[in-house]
Amino acid sequence: MVVGCYVLWGFFPLFFRLLDAAGAVEIIGHRVLWTLATCLVLVAVRRGWSRLRTVLTTPRLLGTLTVSGFLVTANWLIYVYGVNAGHTADAALGYFINPLVTVALAAVFLGERLRPAQEISIALASVAVLILVAMQHSLPWVSLGLALTFGFYGLVKKRVSSRVDALTGLTVESLVVAPVALVYLGRLQATGAGAMQGPEASPLLLVLLLLAGPLTAIPLLLFGAGTARVPLSVVGLSQYIAPIMQFLLAWGVFHEEISTARWIAMCFVWAGVAVFAVDLLGQLARRPRVRERA
Repeated sequence: MVVGCYVLWGFFPLFFRLLDAAGAVEIIGHRVLWTLATCLVLVAVRRGWSRLRTVLTTPRLLGTLTVSGFLVTANWLIYVYGVNAGHTADAALGYFINPLVTVALAAVFLGERLRPAQEISIALASVAVLILVAMQHSLPWVSLGLALTFGFYGLVKKRVSSRVDALTGLTVESLVVAPVALVYLGRLQATGAGAMQGPEASPLLLVLLLLAGPLTAIPLLLFGAGTARVPLSVVGLSQYIAPIMQFLLAWGVFHEEISTARWIAMCFVWAGVAVFAVDLLGQLARRPRVRERA
């Protein structure tokens, strides 16, 4: 399930390219609304209304999920903009460094101690960003925006992960952002600026916009179900499937220009990922021995 989840995310650039006529903000508006609709159907099927009501009537849980809802929506917006503006490689870079950013945020905000290998990984990713700034004379804001928004999203979600299941959490996150999406889409409709009122409007475009909801919810629910059934090592290493696929799509299918600076930066990031992965596997291999000694 976990591998399937990341494979689906890896193919997302192909899907969002089909929605290019709608524009990033309009796509996200539809994505929020149809994700909410999908989640509500699933809540009804699984009879999860009591769990949903508990979260909505608990101010602390509701407040935390409101923050995480806007963070993940910002992440989606940056991602869709990056893909449709020809920056899929930058989006892939952002998801390559995201686990390293998550570890760094945990050290800063949760006081977790970094192991030497983790420090090396973060340093290599930092060098990659500095190379891009120095050689391209610009900040790779798509990459950093994706890594930071998803890193903070994970940090916020960690506060409620033991009290809120994946489906209820995604439902509430979509619910709190839905009014903003409704207002924006309503304004587009009123001014005639929506994609479904333009020259490229078609039944296929409408169907694809409707599918944005299920295609958002299904991988997240697969991830939630899969993480409970597979070893942490599989989860940790599977997270790199999506950015690898996205980078290959950017290079081989979309034919994006991969500058020398990007290649050099990617090499540093891949080196950091390799150190991170080897350290993760080493830690997991040592855990059974620790239990035996205990």
